[in-house]
Amino acid sequence: MDHSEQMRDQKVGRLLWTFSLPTIVGMMVNSLYNIVDRIFVGRGIGSIAIAATTVAFPIMIILMAVSLLIGVGATALISIYLGEQKKEEAERVVGNAVAMLILLPAIFTILFLMYTEPILFIFGASEEVLPYARDFLQIIMLGSVFGSLSMGMNNFIRAEGNPKMAMYTQLLGGGINVVLNYVAIFILGWGIKGSALATVISQFCSLLWVLSYFFSDRSLVKIKIVNMKLEGPILRSIIAIGFAPCAMQLANSLQHLILNKTLMTYGGDMALSAIGIMMSIVTVVFMPILGLSQGAQPIIGYNYGAQQYKRVKETLKIAIISGTCIALAGFIMIRVWPAQVVSLFCKDDIALIQLTSNAMLIYFAAFPLVGFQVICSNYFQAVNKALKSAILSLSRQILIFIPLLLILPRYWGIKGVWWSAPISDLLAAMLTAIFIYVEIKNLGREPTPTSEQVPEFSALKP
Repeated sequence: MDHSEQMRDQKVGRLLWTFSLPTIVGMMVNSLYNIVDRIFVGRGIGSIAIAATTVAFPIMIILMAVSLLIGVGATALISIYLGEQKKEEAERVVGNAVAMLILLPAIFTILFLMYTEPILFIFGASEEVLPYARDFLQIIMLGSVFGSLSMGMNNFIRAEGNPKMAMYTQLLGGGINVVLNYVAIFILGWGIKGSALATVISQFCSLLWVLSYFFSDRSLVKIKIVNMKLEGPILRSIIAIGFAPCAMQLANSLQHLILNKTLMTYGGDMALSAIGIMMSIVTVVFMPILGLSQGAQPIIGYNYGAQQYKRVKETLKIAIISGTCIALAGFIMIRVWPAQVVSLFCKDDIALIQLTSNAMLIYFAAFPLVGFQVICSNYFQAVNKALKSAILSLSRQILIFIPLLLILPRYWGIKGVWWSAPISDLLAAMLTAIFIYVEIKNLGREPTPTSEQVPEFSALKP
C-alpha cells in the first residue's frame, strides 16, 4: 500500500498510531533532558539546584526556538526540493541551515557570557540561586552549538523520509544524558556543573550520530562547505517557514520568565523549586498529547484536501478521546499520589514536598481539558487555518494565562499563581469548543484550501 492509499484507505485508529508513535517516543526522550536534570540535581544537590534549573529553563527554550527556526524552516524546503527531484537546491538549503545553526547559538553564547548575572536576575534568580544557575548555564551555553546542530539537523533526517533514524538520535542523546547525569552527580560528585556537562556531552554524541548519517551513503543530501555560504533568498525562506514554531517557543519562554518572577515575588526560592518540579511532571503527560496531535496532523490534512470529511471527523474524534484519556491518566496520578511523585525529585525536603503537592492539586485541577484543547488547536493548523490555530495555541499559556498571572496574585498571593493555570485551562477549552463546533458544523460547506495558498519558493531557484 503506497502513501496515498494508506492515508485514504487504512483504518484511522491504526494509521494514527503509526504516525504518532515515533513522534511521541522522540518527544518523551527529548523531554528527559530537563526532567533527568531536575531529578538528579534535586536528589543529589538539593532544592536550590532545582530552582537554578527552573531559572535556566526559559533560556534553554530560547536556544530550542533558534533550532526550530532554522530546523523546521529548512526541513520544509528540503522536502519540497527532494519531491521535485532537485537535490542540488536541497543541499544548498542544508548548507545554509548548518551555517546558521552554528552562527546564531554562538552569538547568543557570547552575549550571555558577557552579561551572565543581569540576564539571570531578569529570569528570576535570587542571590542564593544565582551561583548555581550561573555554573549550570555557562556550561550549557558553551555547548549550545552542539545542541542546536543535533536538534536542527535531526529534522533534515525526517525531511528525507527517515523518521526512525531521527528517533534513534533522540534515544541516543536521552540515554547518554541519564547515565552521565548519574555518574557526574552521584559518583564523581561534580554537582550542578556535572549535570550541565552531562547534558552537553549527550548533545555532542547526538551530533556525532547525525553527522555520521549525513557523511554516509544512507543520506540523500550531503553537507558541503561550498553550500555554507549564506544566501539571502534561502535564509528568508527558511525564516518565513520556521517563524511560527520559533515564535511559539519564544512566547513559552516569556511565559516562564513572568512565572518565575511572580513566584520569586510571592513565594521565594522554594516556590521556584516547586514550579520546576511541577513542570517536569506535567511534561511527562503533555508530550504524548503533543505527539498524538502532530501524528494526527498529516492524516487530517491529507483527507481534508481530498474532501474525505468523514475520515477527518473520525481522526479528530479518536485523537480527542485518546488525548483526553492521556490527560485524565496524568490528572489521576497527580490527585492520588502527589507526594510520591514529588518525592522523586526531593526525597528529604519535607517542606518542599508539601508545598509542591498542595500546589499541584490546584495548578492541574482542570488538566483533563488540556488533551481536547491541544488536539483541536493543532487541527486548525492541519487544515491550513493558521490564524485560528495560533489564537487557540496561544490562548492557554499566553493570552489568558499571563494576564491572570499578573492579576490574581495581587489579591490571592501565591495561591493566585496556582489558580491562574486551571482558570486558563478552562477558559481556553471553552474558546476551543466554540471554534471547533463552528468548524465541524461547516465542514464541507466551504472551499478547501489548495496548494496555491502555500508560499512559493521561487526565489531559491537558480
